[in-house]
Amino acid sequence: MERLFLRKGEVASTFPVSSWQSVMFSEFEAQMSSEARPFPCVFGVTGHRQDQLRYLFLDPYDVAVLGDQLAQYVSEARSFGPNTSLIVFTRPRPVQTLDAYYRKMWLTLDQLARLDKNPWPSEIPEQIDHPMWEFSFAGEPIFVVCTTPAHVMRQSRRSSAFMLTFQPRWVFEKILGTEKAAAAAFAEVRKRLIPYDSASPSPLLGRYGATEGREYKQYFLHDDNNASGGCPFAKLAQNKTPAIANKEQAA
Repeated sequence: MERLFLRKGEVASTFPVSSWQSVMFSEFEAQMSSEARPFPCVFGVTGHRQDQLRYLFLDPYDVAVLGDQLAQYVSEARSFGPNTSLIVFTRPRPVQTLDAYYRKMWLTLDQLARLDKNPWPSEIPEQIDHPMWEFSFAGEPIFVVCTTPAHVMRQSRRSSAFMLTFQPRWVFEKILGTEKAAAAAFAEVRKRLIPYDSASPSPLLGRYGATEGREYKQYFLHDDNNASGGCPFAKLAQNKTPAIANKEQAA
């Protein structure tokens, strides 16, 4: 399948200035490059600055296309650099509730699991409520971040349309390889979060594999720290049946 995800410099040459793709990307670039208001995710900021991020624009929102592109991204990601992620943009639409976007994210991950041509990694538990669980696709454990237009208090998770970020687990392993490096990175993220968000840093944020921690709870953070949002799945679909018709079904 044709590669649809782009490098930073390719976005402007692909989409007209007035297009939704250009508008969404300009917003993202402003967020990543602001010195007056540094974005909390230092990995994303570095990845953007060094042109290691890749960008996918979906219209319509078709999970089958997303799956094809994510598989291709995973196969090439190590050549993009140590701070790479796949940023998935969707067309802005009328704002829904946080719960609706939460369901859309999890339905997307479940559909991707159905489409995955690779077996689930043997080292990753399939039960989601496990400290070592991580979403996996094409044989690669991947950390997922969802941002939405419904986020108000938590501006670090706000965007003008439903967006997903897929960050291979090995990115964190390279950057956070030692306790000292991990402590410094998390301290910097927390220092940036406090002035960036109107809500205090979520208690759900933490180190992968910590006994009391759950990765899935970090994928989608509600505005309210008291809203944890239990996962709708005990484990993602693994029977490889076709994903249900989904073009714009969760737009």
